[in-house]
Amino acid sequence: MKGLVIFLLALSVMTGCNSQKDTNGFKSNYKVIEPGATLDDIVEVAANITPSPRQLRWQELEFIAFFHFGINTFTGREWGDGSEDPRLFNPTEFDARQWVRVCKESGIKQVVLTAKHHDGFCLWPSQYTDHSVKQSPWKEGKGDVVKEVAEACREFDLGFGVYLSPWDRNSSVYGDSPKYNEYFMNQLTELLTNYGKVDEVWFDGACGEGPNGKRQVYDWEAYYGLIRELQPEAVIAVMGPDVRWVGTETGYGRETEWSVLPADMQDQELIASDSQTNMNFVPQGDFTKQDLGSRTAIADAKALIWYPAETDVSIRPGWFYHEKEDSLVKSPQKLMDIYFSSVGRNGVLLLNLPPDRRGLIHENDVKSLQGLKAGIDKLYGTNYISNASLKSDGENVEKIRDQDNSTHWISSANQENGVIQVTLPKPQLVDVLCLQENIRVGQRIEKFELEYWDGKEWKVATKGTTVGYKRLLHFDPIQASEFRIRILESRLQPTIAEVGLYKYPDIN
Repeated sequence: MKGLVIFLLALSVMTGCNSQKDTNGFKSNYKVIEPGATLDDIVEVAANITPSPRQLRWQELEFIAFFHFGINTFTGREWGDGSEDPRLFNPTEFDARQWVRVCKESGIKQVVLTAKHHDGFCLWPSQYTDHSVKQSPWKEGKGDVVKEVAEACREFDLGFGVYLSPWDRNSSVYGDSPKYNEYFMNQLTELLTNYGKVDEVWFDGACGEGPNGKRQVYDWEAYYGLIRELQPEAVIAVMGPDVRWVGTETGYGRETEWSVLPADMQDQELIASDSQTNMNFVPQGDFTKQDLGSRTAIADAKALIWYPAETDVSIRPGWFYHEKEDSLVKSPQKLMDIYFSSVGRNGVLLLNLPPDRRGLIHENDVKSLQGLKAGIDKLYGTNYISNASLKSDGENVEKIRDQDNSTHWISSANQENGVIQVTLPKPQLVDVLCLQENIRVGQRIEKFELEYWDGKEWKVATKGTTVGYKRLLHFDPIQASEFRIRILESRLQPTIAEVGLYKYPDIN
């Protein structure tokens, strides 16, 4: 997992297939900026960039899980070196159904399994290496972790994804770039053809020298093309064209998180001609920066792309299970804060749940997840907007509470601001605001405020910048019956799909 630190170094070789016309016929997830475009022109383009169908499906998941499991689970390491004895792998109580059931009961919608980490140990019986479960005592070498997790996901109706480390410290051909790329493609093909539908393919940029002393050069374009061919609905993350890394492994996204980012196009004429389904791009800059998509950041863009953030964090200090960390599992309160700072900041939360040596999600992890789920259920249990009186200077204000994020309120024609006034039947104590844009139209809101009437004047309860798919703000409790949401700045006409006024729950 810590291979993400090499992510930025690999950007120079990254190519992708985030197309203006992909296999779903979607045409708006990027656009080339015409020469001579003004900043106003570029902002208008940015306001109309929208997610592809695969990106939209992924964003609506909100909360997904990582399973870091493998030979490191049994060596106590985070990064193996590929010399580990496969006979160490023996999860005697292995139960993939327990993993996935725990996720289902916690409100998690999709899982990503570390099918192969940097040590090269494969959790499926790959025909291209012996460094795998087939050389372990587990199920007498007849087991297949990937198969059992995939089957459990189908049983419990969760999405299924795979992480295949590009860096393989066991492979003798790593560093011989053509040979290793062929080897990697063969393993990727196994994962994409033998286990049913794959919803996410997860890469990092970890890269090193092979036994020959040469640094491996990954053929990203070929990898992406293979995924598009074999699993066209899968999103490719985070070293990929569909989903980016948020830039930190803390679980905390930016206060201002744009999904529309600038991109350098490697062949603008090819893209403009729309002659292929696999286009190439290189994201600009450093994804750890605070400003990725502001007007300043996009002012000199050659093209703009929809490139949303996945916010990853482990429920424990490490990414693999270590017994010494059993007492260091993040509390439900901490997980709720992370939820607000990831899902609530226009991201998707990727929470790592490392199965233990038994092959089970540990009881301490399960308990914290149960506490988080109870807290989320309490949070959304009562939306005071649901029976409020609504007024607006825009159109379709009733859409903000129809529980359908594909419908929306929109400001008056040609207005880049707007006000929605909310009057509750009686005063209520609230301290959480939830806003959602209809990202099918685009991400547009740049600045907003929630105000309340204290009996004499309007006062600001909380304020923010971007909204995107979802924005959650926790503020000091306010008892009031009259509120108004003021959109102060926007890229073209702003939209709001859903609004919630809630009370932050007590979490045990």
